[in-house]
Amino acid sequence: MTLQVTKVGRLNSDQVNSVLRSAMLAPSTHNTQPWLFRCTRTGIELHADPRRILPVTDPDGRELVLSCGAALFTLRTAIHALGFHPATTLLPSRADPDLLAVVRPLAERTPDPEAARLADAIPRRRTNRRPFRSGAVPRSMLATLRHATELEHAWMPSLDAEQCRVLLDLTARAHRDQLADPAFHAELGRWTGLGASTRDGVPAYATEGAPADESWLLEEFGATHTGTRPDPLVVVIGSLTDERLDRLQAGQALQRVLLTATGAGVDASFISPPILVRAARAELRRLLGCGVWPQVLLRVGYGSPLPWTPRRPLEDVLLETLVSA
Repeated sequence: MTLQVTKVGRLNSDQVNSVLRSAMLAPSTHNTQPWLFRCTRTGIELHADPRRILPVTDPDGRELVLSCGAALFTLRTAIHALGFHPATTLLPSRADPDLLAVVRPLAERTPDPEAARLADAIPRRRTNRRPFRSGAVPRSMLATLRHATELEHAWMPSLDAEQCRVLLDLTARAHRDQLADPAFHAELGRWTGLGASTRDGVPAYATEGAPADESWLLEEFGATHTGTRPDPLVVVIGSLTDERLDRLQAGQALQRVLLTATGAGVDASFISPPILVRAARAELRRLLGCGVWPQVLLRVGYGSPLPWTPRRPLEDVLLETLVSA
């Protein structure tokens, strides 16, 4: 089936296809790709796909909204890089909570060099699920990533050496809590370690035998404190409150951070247990001590080259297929 979509705003049908395919390259928990798009004559709507919520891992849909926020930033960036202004309205309808945003491509403008750099990083960004190589990330990178976060109305606390020691224990306890739940095991198994023909989830080749959980991160933290590795750069993307809007903005901040890091030759890996386990997330918030709600916890470093993880066909994420005139 050849998919055609109509002209949207100032974008022709080829450009619409291009920006949608870029948006689909955003990261998502277990590569669930929980987004849907609807094209109208004036804009592109981004909808959450409630069928792709992870009921055990993400019972309140927080991770789903974060993932959709990452797709939204990617869509905005792709439109901007084509030379159009992506006028964006967040949460436009109280009657439809799954409608997260509308992006309207408006007047042509000279492409911003920063948008072009970020757009160039979209197909090169990978979620790194493997252990990092040794080597400290320059501390100047923290200021760069923090600025990227703040541009999207989120915040980036970093953890010092003592906080990382506490985080080591917190992550281990949260991970044990996850492993003690048979439903978590079952859900994890449905979405990870899959065959090469899958179009979503995390295929086995993406980890090359490395565990799909964060146990390797625990090993690296342990090595750090025996003096065999430099201190890791561990950062949080957080918000001042914990509402749906905050999560959508944090997801956009996440993708701006990831694309900024990719452009600088730096990788990021998610440290998930302290975020996904409710009690651990509350403890992490207290550990940060700044009142910020942690939405994402990242280890930043230098990884090895990674293969693609799969994406669903474009027609599978369109609420409607609009045939171009």
